[in-house]
Amino acid sequence: LENLISYTKNFSLEVFKKAIINIGPLVEVKSRKIGGANYQVPIEVNLKRRNSLAMRWIIKAAQKRKNKSMSLKLSNELFDASNNKGLAFKKRENVHKMAEANKAFAHYKW
Repeated sequence: LENLISYTKNFSLEVFKKAIINIGPLVEVKSRKIGGANYQVPIEVNLKRRNSLAMRWIIKAAQKRKNKSMSLKLSNELFDASNNKGLAFKKRENVHKMAEANKAFAHYKW
C-alpha cells in the first residue's frame, strides 16, 4: 500500500477497492454435460465469489510481472487494475467474452 501512495495522490485503500470492483467478473462459464455433450454455460457470479476471483487474478497477474519484489509487482498490478489495464483486466475481459460467446446455452443453467 505504501507503493500505491507514492504512485497516486489518492488514498491507497480507494485504489484497492476500485481495482477489486474493476476486476471482479459479472459472469463466468461452467461446464454442463447434457445428452453426452459438454456445454459452457454462462452463470452470474455472486459478490463473494466475484471478490475472491478478483483478488486471486490480481495476485496471479502480479506474480507474472518482471519486477524484483512482490510488493512492487502487486502495487503496479493494483494501480493498473484500478485504471482498467493489466493482465488481471485482460483475464476478466476473456471470461466475459467466453460468456458472451456461449450465451445461447444460458437456458441450461440450473
